[in-house]
Amino acid sequence: MTALTLEKVSKSFGKVQVLHDIDLTVEEGEFVVFVGPSGCGKSTLLRVIAGLEDATSGRVEIAGADVTRTPPAKRGIAMVFQSYALYPHLDVRGNMALGLRQEGQPKAVIEERIAEAARMLELGPYLDRRPSELSGGQRQRVAIGRAVTRQPKLFLFDEPLSNLDAALRMNTRIEIAQLHRTLGASMIYVTHDQTEAMTLADRIVVLRDGRVEQVGAPMELYNNPANRFVAGFLGAPSMNFLAPVSDAPEGAVLGIRPEHLRPDPKGPIRGRITHVERLGGDTNIVVGTEAGAQATIRMFGQHAAKVGEGIAMGFDPAHGFLFDAGGQRLR
Repeated sequence: MTALTLEKVSKSFGKVQVLHDIDLTVEEGEFVVFVGPSGCGKSTLLRVIAGLEDATSGRVEIAGADVTRTPPAKRGIAMVFQSYALYPHLDVRGNMALGLRQEGQPKAVIEERIAEAARMLELGPYLDRRPSELSGGQRQRVAIGRAVTRQPKLFLFDEPLSNLDAALRMNTRIEIAQLHRTLGASMIYVTHDQTEAMTLADRIVVLRDGRVEQVGAPMELYNNPANRFVAGFLGAPSMNFLAPVSDAPEGAVLGIRPEHLRPDPKGPIRGRITHVERLGGDTNIVVGTEAGAQATIRMFGQHAAKVGEGIAMGFDPAHGFLFDAGGQRLR
C-alpha cells in the first residue's frame, strides 16, 4: 500500500503562495527526506501532510484514505519536532504514555509499548526522570519514543537534530536510521542539512521556492542532478562552477565536484591557492582561478599545499557537467 500520496498540493498565506502543485508518492516502508534551503517550503509541506496547516488546494492521502480535511489527531501520523515538545511536569514514562492514554489504550498495552520503545532507544534507565534531568540527545530520543509508541501509519520528523551538537547529531542520525530498519515504517524527514539527507534517505525530494526540483535516490541525485541548483545543493564541499574549457553555448557553466578536480601542471584551469583546510583524512584546497571563480579541490590524505602558491588543475571530462545560462543541465 502507498503510505502517502500528494496530488497538486498548493498552499498560500494570503497573496503569498508558498507551495506550488506538489505531486509526490511515498511507498510503504520508505524513508523520504525533504531538503532545501531556508524558506523553500519543506516544513510547510510537512505541516500540510500532518494537518497542522490546511492545503489551499490539492489532495492529501495517507494509507489509501483521503485526509485532506481530516484533523491531525485522526490522520494516523506521529510527529517529532525540532523543539522536542516534551511536558516538563511529566517523567519520560509519562511523556511517552500520554498520547496512548488520550487514545484510551489499555494499561497493559501502554506499558508494553513503552517498554519496547525504551528498549529500542536505550531509554530504560531514564523512564523515571523528567526532561530537565536529561541531555538534549536524550530528550530527542524521548520525543522519538513517544512517536514510536503510537505505532502510526506515517512518521513525520521536522528538523529533529537542529538543536544538537555535531557529535550528538551523528549519533542520533544513526539511531533514527536503525529505528527505520527495525520498524520498517514509512518516514518523512525534513532538514536543511544535505548530509542528513544523503545518509538517511531512500529518496530525496529537493525543494526550492515551493516547487519540487528533483526526486530520487541520494546517489542518483548526486551523480545525475537535473539542474545547477540540485548539483550545487547536494555535496560537501559543494560543486565547483567554472567557465567552460571548450566550446559551449554562451552563458554555459562547467560543473565539477571537488573530488574530481585535481592538481595537474598541464591542466587548463589555473589560479592561486587562497585557503587550505587540513582535515586529517582529507585536504580541501581552495583556489581563486584566473577567470575570477573559486574552486575547491578535495584530496584524500594530507598534502603540503600552501596559501599563495600558483596551481594548475585538470579533470576527467567524464565527470564534468555542463549547465546552460538558466541552470538547466545540458550534459
